[in-house]
Amino acid sequence: MMTLKGIITSYRRSKRDQKPNQMLVQIEGITSRNEAAQLAGRKVIWMTETGKEFVGKITAPHGGKGIVRVRFKKGLPGTAIGTDVIIK
Repeated sequence: MMTLKGIITSYRRSKRDQKPNQMLVQIEGITSRNEAAQLAGRKVIWMTETGKEFVGKITAPHGGKGIVRVRFKKGLPGTAIGTDVIIK
């Protein structure tokens, strides 16, 4: 398995609700729903500036452009949006 990089784009949300433990991640080089579906089950790691790791899991593709949903055990802070993650 190769390591990929991605960017957290947003929380998973609806019109009136957001889920702080679920994030949407755009992965470099993934541009379609089919490619994103192949990554389901892989681990995602987000590091804080102090070195603390938050580990999540890709659950499903989100939309048709290759974005995936990632579920973390504990919610991520808003400062995580726009930062990099590692996909293993």
